[in-house]
Amino acid sequence: MSLTHLNQSGEAHMVDVTDKQVTEREARAEAFVTMAPATLALILSGQHHKGDVFATARIAGIMAAKKTADLIPLCHPLALTKVEVEIVPQPEDNRVHVRTLCKLSGKTGVEMEALTAASVAALTIYDMCKALQKDMVIEQVRLVEKRGGKSGHFKLGSDAGDKA
Repeated sequence: MSLTHLNQSGEAHMVDVTDKQVTEREARAEAFVTMAPATLALILSGQHHKGDVFATARIAGIMAAKKTADLIPLCHPLALTKVEVEIVPQPEDNRVHVRTLCKLSGKTGVEMEALTAASVAALTIYDMCKALQKDMVIEQVRLVEKRGGKSGHFKLGSDAGDKA
């Protein structure tokens, strides 16, 4: 398999999608933010002095997905039709699970948008809570699932090398 963002001379370039078919595409990504029980309890109590941490992180994730082409070189600017950021507290593991979904009808996938949304939402949680705790850990930022396009369906953990 060759890398599509390199031309025959090995130089980086934006992939030409002019002749690709428009198809419905979606991608899901996730990230986890691990923190002290007291930090998570403060967020969940709604008493954080900076306001609603999860609401701010959701908005940041949505905004980030829409700006992915400005942040990641060679990404195509996309007309997203849906961006969803869900933040699920997991107090039993002292962490927060950030889950994202991006959708569109287009010629290229939305994996980078879903990953950017998850990353920025997690970073926003860190930013809003860093005065309380500087050793929070953002981890497992990863693609969970993608549908549409020539490469088909991918689902993390499925048989056949994680590609369904």
